[in-house]
Amino acid sequence: AAMLRELRRRWGSYKYRFVPWLALNLRRQRRTLRYVPESSQDKIIADEDVFETLVKTFKALFINDFSKQVDILTLLPEVKCQYLELLTVEQKRSEVNSCAHAGQHMFSPEEVLFNTLGFTVGRDRSSLVSAGTGVFVTKGFVPKGTVVSMYPGTVYRKHEPIFFQSLGNPFIFRCIDGILIDGNDKGLSRSVYRSCSRRDQLGPFQMSDESWLTNTLQNPLAVGQYVNNCSREKAANVCYQEFDVPGHFPVELKQYLPNIVYSHDIESHLRCVVLVSLRDIKQGEELFSNYYTVV
Repeated sequence: AAMLRELRRRWGSYKYRFVPWLALNLRRQRRTLRYVPESSQDKIIADEDVFETLVKTFKALFINDFSKQVDILTLLPEVKCQYLELLTVEQKRSEVNSCAHAGQHMFSPEEVLFNTLGFTVGRDRSSLVSAGTGVFVTKGFVPKGTVVSMYPGTVYRKHEPIFFQSLGNPFIFRCIDGILIDGNDKGLSRSVYRSCSRRDQLGPFQMSDESWLTNTLQNPLAVGQYVNNCSREKAANVCYQEFDVPGHFPVELKQYLPNIVYSHDIESHLRCVVLVSLRDIKQGEELFSNYYTVV
C-alpha cells in the first residue's frame, strides 16, 4: 500500500511532463493551461514593478545582514554611504516601534519579508492529498498583482546539456522561448547549481544565492518550485511571469538572486521567473499555479 501511494505521488508530479497524458487530457484540463498568444510578452505586471519589488526586498535583507557585508562595502564606498543612511533610518524606526536597545536588531529573513511586503510564504505539506510539499502564505496578506515568490534554479539556454539532470526531475520549468530553469534542490541538479554559483563569484561579490538548496533560506521568496498545479477544486491564485534581470541591477544585491546561468561565456541577461498573485490571497491559503505552457 505504501509503495502504491508513493508511485501515485510520483505520477501526480510527473504526468504534466508526459506527452501522451498531455495529449489525452489537454482539453479536459483547460483551466490549468497557461495561454501565451504569439508575440505576447506574457506580463501580468510590468517588469519595472517586478524590479522594484525585488530591489526593495533585497535591500531590506542586505541592511538586516549589514554586519556581514563589510568586504563588499569596502569596495563600494558610495554604496556604503547610501546604506548607512538607510540603516540609520531603519534603526530609528525599530527603536520607535520596539524600544530596541543600542545596536542593530537582527530579524529572520521571514520577518524582513513581512516588514517589507506585508506577508511571508513558506513550505509545508500540501492540502492536495498526493502533492507532497506545497507553498502557503504563512502570515499577512498578499494583494492582487504582487510578486509572491521566485522560481530558483540553474538557467539553461537552448541546446545546453540537461539530459542527466532531467531524469526523474519534476522541477524543470520551461520558459516561452525554450529557456529551462532546473529548480531541483537535490542530486545532480544541486551539485550543478553550486558549481556554477561558486564559479561566478567575484571576490566577495556573490552573483547568486545558494541558500535555497538548504532549509535556511537567505531569500525567503525562493520557494516557487514547490508551488503545486491548480485543479478543478483548487483554482490558480498565482501565475508565472518571466523576468530578465537588467544590467543595472545592484551588484551588491545579486547575492539574493536564486538563479545562475549554466554557461559562463554567454553574455545575456539572467532569466528569472517570479510568481505573481492573480487575486488577493489571505493568510493560510496555499499557492496554486499552472504547469502547462501553450504558446
